[in-house]
Amino acid sequence: MNSKESMYSWHLSLRVDRPVEGCNIRPHSYMYGKKLDDREMTSGHNHSKVCREPPPNHEFSYRWFRGPKVEPCAYEGCPRRTSFSPHEWSKHALGGSGCSLQCVSTQSSLYKSTFCNASCFVKAWKTQYTVQSDIPQARSSTPIRRRAGSYADDDDARSVGSTNSGRSGVSSNYNPPGTPREISVDGPNTPRISDLSQGYSTEYGGQSEEWVEISNAQLYVPHADDVGRKLKLEAAAYSVESGELLMHRVVKTDLVLSRTPDPEKRNLVTAKSAAGGGARFRIVTYNILAEIYATQQQYPYTDLWSLSWDFRFQNIIREIVDVGPDIVCLQEVQADHYESHIYNAMHEAGFEGVYKQKTRQAMGMTGKVDGCALFWRRTKFHLIESYSIEFNELAQRQVTTVMGLNPRSEEGASILNKLSKDNVAQLVVLELAQQSMASRTNRDPINQVCIANTHLYSNKDCPDVKLWQTLHLLQELETFVMARGTNLPLMICGDFNSTPESAVYDLLSRQAVHPGHPDVNTGDENGPNVLPDIMSITHSHMLASVYLSVLGEEPKFTNYTMQFKGVLDYIWYSTQNLRPLSAAPMPEESVLTRHGDALPSTQYSSDHLMQISDMQIVGGGAR
Repeated sequence: MNSKESMYSWHLSLRVDRPVEGCNIRPHSYMYGKKLDDREMTSGHNHSKVCREPPPNHEFSYRWFRGPKVEPCAYEGCPRRTSFSPHEWSKHALGGSGCSLQCVSTQSSLYKSTFCNASCFVKAWKTQYTVQSDIPQARSSTPIRRRAGSYADDDDARSVGSTNSGRSGVSSNYNPPGTPREISVDGPNTPRISDLSQGYSTEYGGQSEEWVEISNAQLYVPHADDVGRKLKLEAAAYSVESGELLMHRVVKTDLVLSRTPDPEKRNLVTAKSAAGGGARFRIVTYNILAEIYATQQQYPYTDLWSLSWDFRFQNIIREIVDVGPDIVCLQEVQADHYESHIYNAMHEAGFEGVYKQKTRQAMGMTGKVDGCALFWRRTKFHLIESYSIEFNELAQRQVTTVMGLNPRSEEGASILNKLSKDNVAQLVVLELAQQSMASRTNRDPINQVCIANTHLYSNKDCPDVKLWQTLHLLQELETFVMARGTNLPLMICGDFNSTPESAVYDLLSRQAVHPGHPDVNTGDENGPNVLPDIMSITHSHMLASVYLSVLGEEPKFTNYTMQFKGVLDYIWYSTQNLRPLSAAPMPEESVLTRHGDALPSTQYSSDHLMQISDMQIVGGGAR
């Protein structure tokens, strides 16, 4: 081989998330090349090959197969023998283990029995007995534990490159999957185990079954017939120019899980009602956790597959629709998911909506930025007006117009840098589709309501920035509402990233902030002062918190993670023309931790909890 001749290592990466009934499963596939030096002229991986050119432009084709039924666990007391609910197959339910095990001791009555985790294996081992066998014992070795993967190594080892390409110095033929890798433990009475997380069985109940092709599309949606079986995906990369097969790879999924059970009903606590009043409507606010933030690093206690958007989306939409809202305020709605998933699902459920993404650039690919979405039921409301507020724009106005600073000066740039956090708010005026008529008790009924939806800055070390955002949001709302009459009902919903002890809460509930509050005395180490004089931090709205009004106190938490448990989300209303009729208390901690150590979990697909309230328009006056 000429040492000056360039060589490339081609790699084909293929991964699929755990399949769940009704949830899209999409391949994560890409092919890339790496230039080799003289010491790397052979392929070091089963799923790579060495070629003389870098990979050409290529496209993928896919084939999906359904596998045979398998017995998931031989321990008779295991709930996973009969249930494929995601709740039963989470790492929380499995005791933190994702390993499937097989007994390989030929002298045990459990020989070749498989178990879903180590706990079931240990329990079953207590019932085993010694049997005579002519099968030689597997050779002893140190046990190896591996987390259950999404594909089979045996398939991978045989699905490398095209045997006909002629490009490769190293190529492999594809062969059917091999048998599970066996690992044993010493001792005549010691359980012998084998990692079956990457194996499969072709016999169930005494009947042999084959792999059946079920689709050749890129995306596949598992259905009831797939539950309890593995799927196999074959991906082939072809040259766009010549159509030549470049590489191909096969992976197997974990067992397909059944559809997640319906969310538990949220009971409403009714407030003491007064006589009179007008139209009623149900409003919810919910931070749904954008995919860009739903990482294993942030939530290590949550299964990777239950953090995937395709899984969480189904749960979130069902949870929202199940409570029958008329107005829905959402935060952390990813821009691409609003277009591809959320708007269509909500429209199909009878809603219309508007979206406003944060003002920062996308995190990587287009659409990877979150924002706020606001929906209303089409049969209940018509949209009259819709506006959005960008706090970056308000910061620019503050520096240049109010403070008279050059934004490029040191002081101006410092203030702008501190205040420009890309947060936004939405503002809509909705009119009742079936308007209230005048009556003896309500001579001039109100038929419109103003809804604001926002998500404030999240950094706990910047309470002054959150207070500045809240003050300017209230000032914008003052201008907006006053221009449309003095009696337009107002609701402000969202994730305020502020606890009830914060200055943000004080400003919203008391119309002012105490001069000694620590949030307004942050010190020079927190950057330039961005707040006006304490006496100027005020507003004219008469607001109250729905949950405090109905339940007598704020919830213990609306955000429940391992790092933080507390209240960050609120529904505020104008007290002179709106009355809360009910509110749904947060689930008890015992319920939240039933299927996970914290949120998100297989049951709750966000780290926040949805707030729900029934409201009534009261009073009369200017419309």
